[in-house]
Amino acid sequence: MSAIAGIYHLNQETVTQQGHLLMQGLEKYPANDIRTWTSGHMFLGCHAQWITPEAIHERLPYRDSESGLVITADAIIDNRDELFQLLQVEPSLRNSMSDSELIMRSYQKWERDAPNYLVGDFAFMIWDVRNQRLFGARDFSGSRTLYYFHDRDRFAFCTIIEPLLSLPHMEKKMNEQWLAEYLAISAPVDGVDGFITPYLHIEQVPPSHSLTVTRDHVSLEKYSTITAEPLKLKSNEYVEAFQEVFQRSVDARLRTYRGIGAHLSGGLDSGSVVSFAAKSLRKDNKRLHTFSYIPTSDFKDYTANQLMADESPMIQLTVKHVGGIADHYLDFQGKNSYSDIDSLLETMEMPYKFFENSFWMKGMFEKAKEEGVGVLLSGTRGNLSISWGSAYDHYAKLMKKLKWVQLVRELHQYSQNIGGQRLRSLPTVARVAFPFLDRMLEKGTSHKFPVLINPEFASQSKVFAKLKDYGIDGSGWFATSNIYEQRHRHFHDGFHWNATNTLTTKLSLQHALWQRDPTNDLRVIRFCLSVPEEQYVQNGLDRALIRRSTEKLLPDAIRLNQRIRGVQGADWVHRMTPHWGSFIADVQQLSNDSDALRYLDGAQIKAALTKVMAGARPEFATDSDYRILMRSLIVYRYMQKFA
Repeated sequence: MSAIAGIYHLNQETVTQQGHLLMQGLEKYPANDIRTWTSGHMFLGCHAQWITPEAIHERLPYRDSESGLVITADAIIDNRDELFQLLQVEPSLRNSMSDSELIMRSYQKWERDAPNYLVGDFAFMIWDVRNQRLFGARDFSGSRTLYYFHDRDRFAFCTIIEPLLSLPHMEKKMNEQWLAEYLAISAPVDGVDGFITPYLHIEQVPPSHSLTVTRDHVSLEKYSTITAEPLKLKSNEYVEAFQEVFQRSVDARLRTYRGIGAHLSGGLDSGSVVSFAAKSLRKDNKRLHTFSYIPTSDFKDYTANQLMADESPMIQLTVKHVGGIADHYLDFQGKNSYSDIDSLLETMEMPYKFFENSFWMKGMFEKAKEEGVGVLLSGTRGNLSISWGSAYDHYAKLMKKLKWVQLVRELHQYSQNIGGQRLRSLPTVARVAFPFLDRMLEKGTSHKFPVLINPEFASQSKVFAKLKDYGIDGSGWFATSNIYEQRHRHFHDGFHWNATNTLTTKLSLQHALWQRDPTNDLRVIRFCLSVPEEQYVQNGLDRALIRRSTEKLLPDAIRLNQRIRGVQGADWVHRMTPHWGSFIADVQQLSNDSDALRYLDGAQIKAALTKVMAGARPEFATDSDYRILMRSLIVYRYMQKFA
């Protein structure tokens, strides 16, 4: 709900102007309240944006006179009822108690173990005067950013990077180690090292980590690893158990004194969030605003028959069935991925890889603000939680275990659901089960994105040796094709969350609203990881648990759809057509810039230029040459900030 900042003078000198420099860097954001607290060598600040009802009366930084603790926090805590019980908070105090006070009380009881008990989106710092230490943490997935700088004399932290760079004697210098990872990874993640940032000397607290600062030491500790005990219920009980935990997750994210909005596509994840949210809001006669991206009216859909670039017909089915919705369909006429580069780089404070969707992701926040929304729901993390269940991978397991009767029955039902001949999927299942068949038969088709890194820079930085430890091979992609191993690593490694959380934190500050994702609730994830695999793929249905759990909540045309898939951002090249000449000119400048080509692969860039100079081809939106030039240009524009 806030941007936070602070300075601890380790040399015990009095904090003076430097704290106010940090706060000045936050003035570009709207605020409901701005406060600071200073005591000798310690400064804490909060640039507050009120989202929850309790926040209206919250004063941050907050000092507890009895314990001497002082907290500044950027947090919404979702397991309030559980914490009230554990902390034995008097019932008369519960409704008005702020989330920051709950965090402080948790620290008083559990000290550095406190983050293990918190569920929600948070980054906080507590000055413990009795122990003379500064303690803080980020939530398990790093939903809110928290950066810091330290040297022999001082430790400074902030929600964003720019104010830290304004401090005296700070040098704005690019971190080549971070850049090497970013360029070497072709997958849509930024890097594997959760401690470093694009700026040398500016570090970050990784997801699931706590931070302890004393006069002599700065230490980080991973406080949480997601584990789940296998859940054993009767088959029909899994749906009821899921509905209970997911409804609780959704309801916790409806806590705001302002309006509620939600991203809505034609798919299952966002539709599930919307259906559960609308059900609860109906009890209070509240409407849910939904925001849906659609292509411009002059876009000619080139995608395959099983894909849908304009999902509005499917979205309208959900809206009509669910009810209680004020739906908004946004084509963002005139907006495009190219024109927004500099604006988004300033917002992100780092390069980004999601350019196909950048203009509408940003636009959703702008529109939600216009509608008075305080919380914008999403289902971004659903694929590996509520929407888990890959048919081909499950069937491959059955094949390897020689469970032929069950496999044939499932494949027959699956073929009926997706359309086509019985057992037509058997060759695909065989290749998933036994990847060497792809190599033998030369049937495997790679859709992996080319790496951007200059081979010489890659060799100097030894980046691929580092990436190998995180399951990423020389192609810059995840080495294992095993979806189960990928799911395990996703929840074990913190880096997968960084790019989207960086974007949503900083967009939220710009527009004074929070994006909140019930599919990323820690309780939901633990539940989903505990559910047996056969609950996720059964009777020819993939993602079977959420399909069964939304019966009557979503229309069957959406709930049971296995034939058509929405594809967002398919019109990014079409939108850039009026700017194609400028785009080519920028890339040509890049291709001749010797400083940039120390890092970027100039040979790939020049080869790709040949294709794009022939003119914009909207149907080439997924072409690797088009995409490599956009990614390279974004990095190039970012590098120029260090010139």
